[in-house]
Amino acid sequence: MDTKNNPLNLQEKIMRNLVAIVGRPNVGKSTLFNRMVQRREAIVDAASGVTRDRQYGKADWNGCEFTLIDTGGYVIGGDDAYEKEIDQQVEIAISEADAIIFMVDVETGINIMDEEVAKLLRKSDKPVFLVVNKVDNAKRVMTSGEFYALGIDNLFHISAMNGGGTGDLLDALVSALPDKSATIVDGLPRFAVVGRPNAGKSSFVNALIGEPRNIVKDEAGTTRDSIDTVYNRFGFEFCLVDTAGIRRKTKVKANIEFYSVMRALRSIEFSDVCMLVFDATRSFDSQVKNIFWLAARNHKGIVILVNKWDLVDKDTNSTKKVEAHIREETSPFIDVPIVFVSSLTKQRVFKAIETAVDVYKRRSQRIPTRKLNDYILPIIEKNPPPALKGKYVKIKFATQLHTPHPQFAFFCNLPQYVKDPYKRFLENKLRAEYDFSGVTIDIFIRKK
Repeated sequence: MDTKNNPLNLQEKIMRNLVAIVGRPNVGKSTLFNRMVQRREAIVDAASGVTRDRQYGKADWNGCEFTLIDTGGYVIGGDDAYEKEIDQQVEIAISEADAIIFMVDVETGINIMDEEVAKLLRKSDKPVFLVVNKVDNAKRVMTSGEFYALGIDNLFHISAMNGGGTGDLLDALVSALPDKSATIVDGLPRFAVVGRPNAGKSSFVNALIGEPRNIVKDEAGTTRDSIDTVYNRFGFEFCLVDTAGIRRKTKVKANIEFYSVMRALRSIEFSDVCMLVFDATRSFDSQVKNIFWLAARNHKGIVILVNKWDLVDKDTNSTKKVEAHIREETSPFIDVPIVFVSSLTKQRVFKAIETAVDVYKRRSQRIPTRKLNDYILPIIEKNPPPALKGKYVKIKFATQLHTPHPQFAFFCNLPQYVKDPYKRFLENKLRAEYDFSGVTIDIFIRKK
């Protein structure tokens, strides 16, 4: 297999120190994860079964960086439709990890699920640290000894809520990691896969990376956390972020879904390119437009993916017809790439990622000042801003600002008289000469 285009091999190369947190539901795995990465990355709630997909985060202890994996609660013989999928995700995390934190709950003691997880871990031949959580007084320290019955010698008692005992755990953990000098690549471009619930975002990510990285169900709201995957395609490395579906505010009822949506919105804020997945069997409705304009207002590169195209009747809905409708709904920002894909059949999924890479490059491009002025000043001279109150505006100089997305400053004698229609005229002329498809442009008029 070509390792250059294999995301799993790249992930192994970048995340050399992998530590998985496993255990049955509701023992405090996500609380410990958040404390160790020093960010509220994973959702924490009193209900069990909140975490479903594997969640990755960077942690550091005494100069040793490692990647932490939060997993869903491991359940044997449960009735929940998700539990089989969660168990598979836990087993994948164990196989990926260099070391494993096995978390149990001192309040409930040992139960059959703890014994099943311990049996699974004893077969893994990985360093395992048995962590007894919720030990916040001397009586519970004495009680925690019963967990030696699980057959794991490296036992630590902690309180994930207040941090008690985590220092000793981390000291032992980093000493057991195979490569203490490992560093995690930070600052990679981030491509967020966003859209409404059940639009096929997780299926799209799974189709790209070639493994069931994220759980996929017909039920809306399956993905809860924003899940990062390091990916390499076309010789370009970036972070692919699967997000929870974003509903209208009035539709968000449960606390868990509220936090999921907040993380999806934050993923947009911290992304470079947003890949807006839209269900072709539904209309490009107001909520999809809201997500589109949210990305545009945050100055992100945008690619629209019309997913489930294999389910559409091509006689009544041609690509030209659907594309024309989308451009009408996104007017006046119509210069956005649209790719018709199918996550199920993998139709044009790699074309979609290639398009997103191109948008990222266009968003990062720099136009030399001399080249910019040689092009735009003759156009301005021929089509100057309209006179206002007998005042004539003279634009003498233009330059691109040093910002993450394209912003241009035009210097003139009377900037207050240059109105929005003329700014749009300048933007359209820039788009006509330079390829800014899928990228927002800001025009500033400043005093000479």
